[in-house]
Amino acid sequence: MALRGDPPLGSAMLEALTGVLGILLFLGLWTPVTGTLLAILAFLSAFLRPADLLSWILLSTVGAALALLGPGGWSVDARLFGWKRVELADRNR
Repeated sequence: MALRGDPPLGSAMLEALTGVLGILLFLGLWTPVTGTLLAILAFLSAFLRPADLLSWILLSTVGAALALLGPGGWSVDARLFGWKRVELADRNR
């Protein structure tokens, strides 16, 4: 017997997974994988819940950007694997 006002199990699982991914991104752990999963999850949520379309698009964009940029200097990934820096060559030479 379901209680009144409880969210469906699928919706609660979706929100729990989004929360776990947010914590992993906050810590900077597995940033490329976590950002990719968050982008995919938010993109799918935009179709499942069209009422919050702009917030899901924003979350998907942020997840994709973090997946492409990688972790910051103070993240767990940077401590474990080293912080990667991109050096651009001088075009005037």
